[in-house]
Amino acid sequence: MTVHKLDNIDRKILEALQHDASLSNAELAERICLSPSPCSRRVRILEEQGFFRGRVTLVDPARVGLPVSVFLHVTLDQPVKKNLKHFETKVSAWPEVMECYLMTGDFDYLLRVAVPDLAAYQRFLEDKLTGVKGVSSIRSSFSLKQVQYRTALPLGHLGEEALDTEQL
Repeated sequence: MTVHKLDNIDRKILEALQHDASLSNAELAERICLSPSPCSRRVRILEEQGFFRGRVTLVDPARVGLPVSVFLHVTLDQPVKKNLKHFETKVSAWPEVMECYLMTGDFDYLLRVAVPDLAAYQRFLEDKLTGVKGVSSIRSSFSLKQVQYRTALPLGHLGEEALDTEQL
């Protein structure tokens, strides 16, 4: 597969689609000052090169009854490959887990869980998380207010000049 070199137009396409994936090709082309045919071709190339992980609609958690975000620090008793894989398989199957990161430092995993209320969180802990073999400690922090939430990656570091994606 040929490595695609990102240029300023590609960066504009990525930025525009990160903010609104529902843009039609004509709208996108107009927004980035390109005619529709080359715009469509560039989007197809970016897609083929794996720059897009998917297209989604962001739903307001409070409007669908999931106003509580809980951040959990999870420590395993023995963080060896087999136990890490077991834990990751378990949490990946739970719809409440919105994000899960393997971490360095004082704990092994950071999870963000979305639940309707404290009772639902208690059920999540009792019925799911505390039942995972190898979990030695769980520390929970409740979000009081979401100050900032972004899904669009900052692409300013790509600059105006062409950038070889192998450098990314």
